[in-house]
Amino acid sequence: MRSHGSAPQAVPGPRWTLSSIPDQTGRLAVVTGANSGIGYVTARELARHGAHVVLACRHRERGRDALQRLRGEVPDAQAELRSLDLADLKSVRSFAQGWNHDRLDLLVNNAGIAMVPFSRTVDGFESQFGTNHLGAFALTGLLMPHLLAAADPRVVTVSSEGQRFARFDIDNLNAESRYRAVFAYLQSKRANLHFAMELQRRAETAGLSLRSMAVAPGLTRSNVLTGGANSARGRAYGALARSLVRIAFRPTPEGAKTSLYASTDPSLPGGSYVVPDGPFQLRSEPVLRAKERAAQDSATAQRLWVLSEQLTGVNYPLPAEQAARR
Repeated sequence: MRSHGSAPQAVPGPRWTLSSIPDQTGRLAVVTGANSGIGYVTARELARHGAHVVLACRHRERGRDALQRLRGEVPDAQAELRSLDLADLKSVRSFAQGWNHDRLDLLVNNAGIAMVPFSRTVDGFESQFGTNHLGAFALTGLLMPHLLAAADPRVVTVSSEGQRFARFDIDNLNAESRYRAVFAYLQSKRANLHFAMELQRRAETAGLSLRSMAVAPGLTRSNVLTGGANSARGRAYGALARSLVRIAFRPTPEGAKTSLYASTDPSLPGGSYVVPDGPFQLRSEPVLRAKERAAQDSATAQRLWVLSEQLTGVNYPLPAEQAARR
């Protein structure tokens, strides 16, 4: 794990833009939730720079529209659509079992839902915890053999700076005793950060070349607050949320910069937490959060990992680590 300083440090070099992305030719990537928002921009820009991109989407029709739009914007794109619903572990397993490429170079765990009314996933988990964390945890574990078949595998998990305000109650992650939509969302995003850092620790222990990192997009115009599962809140909520997003939030391509930087910078070390720069994160340059308490809380991350294995039934195939523990 990289060493942590006392304050955020800007990534060295000139101003980082989407044109700064290095050539991605030969890389094979999966982006979850790629039909809209940050996920779509991430997939599009990876494809624009030469990667073969798999758009992993819950809604088949929306996914087809996104794929068509991507090919219109990037005519020579190598891109394909596959169905994936992170709120259904059967769908997650089906996606992994259907993987027919020889490897996977990059997995971007982008898909998520935010601040929705209480509901449970197909498998009975609180919807935000089940989708945002457990779905991503299961998907990454099931795809791990394909990631480890790559020369330089990377996993990027999209968290949120809102996680800094989470009251992380590991005994109530699944709404065992109470449910508050905002707190459940923040907890799921803290879980994303714990997961990314613990995956890096375990990869290092196992002597693997895999790099795991987390990102926060900052305040971004995305339908995570206005679309999808949030439609259950009604028209008034939707209109208010869309107005707030339009006025106060940054354009979606700016929010995708942290994901794209973490996905493509060749020198970025595993264990990095990449956030936007500036007051209220209104600047778009990616920076490394040099000290983040949750990122260093290995005890909580380990407890969450064990719980996640128990709930999903997914155990990570890291044989070198297992051998070292015997």
